[in-house]
Amino acid sequence: MSLDATLRLLTKASGLTAADLAAAIPRAGVSTVNAWLAGEKMPGSEQLNALARAFGVPAGALLSELASTLDPARTQGEHDLLAAYRALNTRQQGALLEVARGMAGQAARRKR
Repeated sequence: MSLDATLRLLTKASGLTAADLAAAIPRAGVSTVNAWLAGEKMPGSEQLNALARAFGVPAGALLSELASTLDPARTQGEHDLLAAYRALNTRQQGALLEVARGMAGQAARRKR
């Protein structure tokens, strides 16, 4: 998920408005926050830290997708699976994890 999509999701989930975020972020007005939410601009590191505090999440969580795209240990399939997982709601994610764990258990038993 891109940073702007993550910010929009967190904004909606937290009930904060662009004005609320602008008040909590150093050197950021409502137009700047709206530009971040639209993907037109990127916040700086100080602003990312303030956003993370406003949402109550670790700063790294805001950039986790960017970091994961740079992880050479992950295959394209793993990236695709992660993106699909993140598009699901919580109930669907739980069901998918149950299926995946079951499949992994079966594969492990076959190897024995």
